[in-house]
Amino acid sequence: MSQLSAIVIGAGIVGLATARALSLKGYNVTVIERSEKAVGASIRNFGMVWPIGQPDGKLYDRAIRSKNSWKEIADSIGLWYDEVGSLHVAHQPDEWQVLQELHEKFTQSGRPVSLLQPVEIANKFTGVNTQNLLGGLFSNTEMIVDPREAIASIPSYLSEYLEIKFIWGRQVNAVETGKVFLGNEMLEADLVFICSGADFETLYPEQFATLGLVKCKLQMMRFEPPAARWQIGTAVCAGLSLIHYNSFKVSPSLPALKKRYEAEMSEYLRWGIHVMVSQNDKGELTVGDSHEYGHTFDPFDNAHINRLITDYLGKFMQIRDWKLIQSWNGTYPKMLNGETDVVLEPSPGIFILNGLGGAGMTLSFGFAEEVVSAL
Repeated sequence: MSQLSAIVIGAGIVGLATARALSLKGYNVTVIERSEKAVGASIRNFGMVWPIGQPDGKLYDRAIRSKNSWKEIADSIGLWYDEVGSLHVAHQPDEWQVLQELHEKFTQSGRPVSLLQPVEIANKFTGVNTQNLLGGLFSNTEMIVDPREAIASIPSYLSEYLEIKFIWGRQVNAVETGKVFLGNEMLEADLVFICSGADFETLYPEQFATLGLVKCKLQMMRFEPPAARWQIGTAVCAGLSLIHYNSFKVSPSLPALKKRYEAEMSEYLRWGIHVMVSQNDKGELTVGDSHEYGHTFDPFDNAHINRLITDYLGKFMQIRDWKLIQSWNGTYPKMLNGETDVVLEPSPGIFILNGLGGAGMTLSFGFAEEVVSAL
């Protein structure tokens, strides 16, 4: 019996995860990427693998499986990662109330979390603003990779260890059952997976138009730390992040906190800003982000949004001597109805995988394993 074949279109994190899952199931896999290297949302993020943001059940379990896959790949090729966990800090009583409620709920569901007092935070971590600090919620399940290095390295891993073939710099302009067209060239495969991220226009645009998918533009920055070998020791975020992640909705006090933000920080909510910071192996600090929703965006960074982000960052981190070295924006797809993924089969043997929102680094490996295991 001949080996089944599959073509994956797109070499972002969803495409790479899908190629890996297919190969592990025995498929002969080819990945086609229209750019000469991945340059989309998969390299324009924090590099956070972030289980704490996922609600209990399928999505949290998917995040943990994805984290384990990240570690397996990284250990195989010597790719840097750091299991630093995450720290959510509170500087207002209602934020502290939410964190205490989350600690109770998460502990009941078996998550490894702990509440830290200000002195514990100051002793354990570097750079957190302890003025008016009431406490923090620490989780040890979160992990950081450098997305630029990771997404560039994973294709080599897939080629060497799983014999996956990559075709770079070629645009797929049409797909039929069992066939993929690259201009005048045609490739055949038993299955085709379209993992095109925010590109809704090229393949099956009529399908995307019915999905309720929207594009999200985010703005981010990267800073040099104030000194060599200066390490935060974890990934840090503050109150605004509490109203961003679905897992935090289990807190009974969260609606009141959001109402206060709507009254006092409407400009932040207008631009979908919540502020987080992660640190890579070079010591560089990645900070963001904002969320603008639509289908066509101004291609330029908005300086006002970046100022809002850094102003809020300064409320919970000591940033006086941080030096800005880069700013950028990225675009990813998101479901308007709150769903976390899309799996469509518009024609027999052709699958569209999309819609992971801003959680691609956290969920893609587990998501791909689920999809492929169901074939």
